[in-house]
Amino acid sequence: MSQSTFARAVPRAALLAALPLLAFAGPLAAQPVTGIYIGGGAGWNIANDSDLDVSGALANQMQSSGIRRSGEASFDDGWVGVLSVGYGFGNGLRAELEGNFRDNAIDSVSGFQGAGRLSNTGGRQQTYGAMANVFYDFDVGPDPFGTGIGFMPYIGGGVGYGWTKWNGVRAVTPDSRLVIDDTDGQFAYQGIAGVAFPIESVPGLALTAEYRFFGTLSPEFEITRQNYATGTTTRGKVETDNTNHSIMLGLRYAFNQPAPAAPYVAPAPVAAAPAPARTYLVFFDWDRADLTDRARQIITDAAENSRRVQVTRIEVSGHADRSGTPQYNQRLSQRRADAVAAELTRQGVSREQITIQAFGETRPLVATADGVREPQNRRVEIVLR
Repeated sequence: MSQSTFARAVPRAALLAALPLLAFAGPLAAQPVTGIYIGGGAGWNIANDSDLDVSGALANQMQSSGIRRSGEASFDDGWVGVLSVGYGFGNGLRAELEGNFRDNAIDSVSGFQGAGRLSNTGGRQQTYGAMANVFYDFDVGPDPFGTGIGFMPYIGGGVGYGWTKWNGVRAVTPDSRLVIDDTDGQFAYQGIAGVAFPIESVPGLALTAEYRFFGTLSPEFEITRQNYATGTTTRGKVETDNTNHSIMLGLRYAFNQPAPAAPYVAPAPVAAAPAPARTYLVFFDWDRADLTDRARQIITDAAENSRRVQVTRIEVSGHADRSGTPQYNQRLSQRRADAVAAELTRQGVSREQITIQAFGETRPLVATADGVREPQNRRVEIVLR
């Protein structure tokens, strides 16, 4: 298989391999990465055309011969591969280290007016580098479009160092041969946009699809001109450009990722009115502090019963599950308690009767490991005293 055929086959084969995995993606699996993860991907790389600017002794020789010292190189589409290891903080932020490799064949070399027709052009551009990246995952909910497939979009960027190698790049004129065969390292940068499709049957595993813009500062290579008539070789430097567009498919695996909990479904109200209760539980969706219709109904019941019995104090206690950091969960439980207290006041309960407390993740109804989403722990307790 030729290099160009291989480059076209890589994204097609990756897409075909990914299709069966999408069948196992589910709406409950989309959640921010927590802890260490590894990833890899491969796909299609498009290298932008590169300006060539010759300097040094060769530039002087070319100018004295009436040859312009500037040209342009264009590239065939090629392929890209990346491997990474990172850490997710559980709140959407991720940081990772990445190694990458890109390969594109030279399609043509043009310019250098006055040198005559350029022929027998060829060679390869190969770039490999090490990057430090930062990402942010957007939690759009379990199934925002009702497709039955969960997903999580993300954006990111990175900086690092990239080595660019021009391997056997050549162009033949009627009286000479230009050759570039050199490597140069420069500061590298990239921007990334992608989407992850978590595989529900394997907690922590996700299929990724990404676009990347990658570039380095201008590499500078040694260039030689071999004159057929005199047999002499003149050397110089040539400054080039190196920017790329990449489209990739990959896999990412987060270690110790908790299995997602099924959403809590509040029981339907029974026909017979229950006896007045002194304790009421108001449940919340994951990472939310707004009241559902069912939550408002429970608060209304509590407010009405507080007027029917002799109540001297109403305790409102907020709680959270262990899927976030303790500090974040403490604030979240406070917001939930404040929302319930505000609704009680709106229902006619005197604010002086209400005592508000926030316990974060310290008093769960159901004991869980750290990082687990437990619906019954996402609650506010209303106690009539």
